[in-house]
Amino acid sequence: MTLKLIKNDKWLEPFADAINGRHQHAVEKEKELTRNGKISLSDFATGHLYFGLHQTEKGWVLREWAPNATEIYMIGTFNDWKEEPKYRMKALKNGNWELKLPAKALHHGDLYKLRIHWEGGEGERIPAWTTRVVQDDATKIFSAQVWASEQPYKFKKRAFKPCTDPLLIYECHIGMAQDAEKVGTYREFQEKILPRVVKDGYNCIQIMAIQEHPYYGSFGYHVSSFFAPSSRFGTPDELKELIDTAHQMGLTVIMDIVHSHAVKNEMEGLGNFAGDPNQFFYPGDRHEHPAWDSLCFDYGKNDVLHFLLSNCKYWLEEYHFDGFRFDGVTSMLYYSHGLGEAFMGYQDYFNGHEDDNAICYLTLANKLIHEVNPRAITIAEEVSGMPGLAAKFEDGGYGFNYRMAMNIPDYWIKTIKERQDEEWKPSSMFWEVTNRREDEKTISYAESHDQALVGDKTIIFRLIDADMYWHFQKGDENFTVHRGIALHKMIRLLTASTINGGYLNFMGNEFGHPEWIDFPREGNGWSYKYARRQWDLVDNHNLCYHYLGDFDAAMLSVIKSVKKIQASKVVEIWHNDGDQVLAYMRRDLLFIFNFSPTRSFTDYGFLVPEGSYEVVLNTDAKAFGGNGFTDDTVEHFTQSDPLYARDHKGWMQIYIPARSAVVLKKKNDYPQLADQKLG
Repeated sequence: MTLKLIKNDKWLEPFADAINGRHQHAVEKEKELTRNGKISLSDFATGHLYFGLHQTEKGWVLREWAPNATEIYMIGTFNDWKEEPKYRMKALKNGNWELKLPAKALHHGDLYKLRIHWEGGEGERIPAWTTRVVQDDATKIFSAQVWASEQPYKFKKRAFKPCTDPLLIYECHIGMAQDAEKVGTYREFQEKILPRVVKDGYNCIQIMAIQEHPYYGSFGYHVSSFFAPSSRFGTPDELKELIDTAHQMGLTVIMDIVHSHAVKNEMEGLGNFAGDPNQFFYPGDRHEHPAWDSLCFDYGKNDVLHFLLSNCKYWLEEYHFDGFRFDGVTSMLYYSHGLGEAFMGYQDYFNGHEDDNAICYLTLANKLIHEVNPRAITIAEEVSGMPGLAAKFEDGGYGFNYRMAMNIPDYWIKTIKERQDEEWKPSSMFWEVTNRREDEKTISYAESHDQALVGDKTIIFRLIDADMYWHFQKGDENFTVHRGIALHKMIRLLTASTINGGYLNFMGNEFGHPEWIDFPREGNGWSYKYARRQWDLVDNHNLCYHYLGDFDAAMLSVIKSVKKIQASKVVEIWHNDGDQVLAYMRRDLLFIFNFSPTRSFTDYGFLVPEGSYEVVLNTDAKAFGGNGFTDDTVEHFTQSDPLYARDHKGWMQIYIPARSAVVLKKKNDYPQLADQKLG
């Protein structure tokens, strides 16, 4: 039987054996893990309920997987950090260790670690399965912490259905979400940022840096404790309250999950947990990631699969996250981590350099996540274009709901950097934002946190640069500022209005936040000046930032006004690279762009479905920092043409100023032809 993934794309037929082989690998591995179907994949992924520290009716039980250990002691504030016989763990089968303690032995807030002995050495380690890690302010040393509050947080919103019509993601970082030069907290984010997200029109937050990481400046991508939410932002209960509050406000909450690699640290992380550097990680040349200074998981080990799959289930059930954005998927898929590869054709995805173990893990992770929560959302951050990544498992895919359209921000950066305004080609733009596999949904975005980091530049900063500091006050704008504001809006509108799945924005970029992101480090004097968001800029209506923020909210409102717009066809009406004009329709919305920097067009004609149209959004409106050259109260009527009368099409003639875009909505009840190829 031919898998649907191959049926949908005849160019995949030469690689049918590889695709079927990967699919069968996941099928067989699932059978192995579930004992041939005697238990479910969800039943298998319950390591967090067995391992780690747990409070029981009789007291406490601590379990860890450490097959290379010869002795393990629990040490902490309760025994002056010394090895004592009563805190010595007992060796069980399969490399597991266990310690049972009476209730009075440990108390909420106690700090602890493991002192592990192995042949030829010993060391202090934070338990791999711990769910709470804290750092001492004075010594900067990390320790596990007993977390057993008398009044654990109880979720008020028990059932939540994510809104994916369409999925509008606000990518965010708890620590840098505040104005103050410090690390922000879960509570501050809940109280100050969630209302902003709702007001702006987004329906989902994607939270970065949740899993505990020793170095704040890693942006959360060098994880040490995979089951512990970062304590630098607050307590586990405060994170739960944030998520619960977001759900009550109608916001979906997904987290960046990092299963592509782990921090090399040994005392804080899994780097050399029990004297075996390869307990969790690949041996030999595949042990270390050559570009990220981190360690690569061995996805071929069932115990590692148990750890990672349990981690997925843990965040879904314990914290009520609605899904995950999987980081670094390209790095997982290939032995080369995708470094130095061009991926020019299908043969580049099936030439034997793919890690079938990692592919199997990602497939099983998606199966598990949707078994635990059928409404869960999974997104792959993947740049190579691997076919089937966001196709259904039963069709031969890997089961992600979406994949990031990482080509789009790269395209915008390249265009801004390398092309004069007169060289911007609408045909190229339209191809880039709509170039995707029909059977895979994507998350489109003009820029994410990647483009905002030190060493790179956001779109607004590439367009305006230092003039943002001197000419962003109303009435003092210069040509560079006017150009930047106009193109910022047009780029976002073109990107957001052509989605086939969802749209993403990194916090602050919607209003053109002027600063890059630079976390505290030795090179900047450990300053928090650039690891924050200056919300006062967009709140100050004497500055131009609010123009961009207001436009972003209006743009999302227009997109949401059409039911399931992401599932409708993007029907090209017209493009002319000489004029730099582009037009397309989605259902009853007509989008018209004029990218020319100098030429405005009067009575520019388009063949569209017959009827009358009203303006619902104009980038050139004065409310959004534009020139206000058009009267948007004017209703636009089509003119009949005998050649197209049978198709109910007519000519619309419209004035489109230079460097502007307008969205019109069809008003009357003529037959809808916008989902058919027009003209």
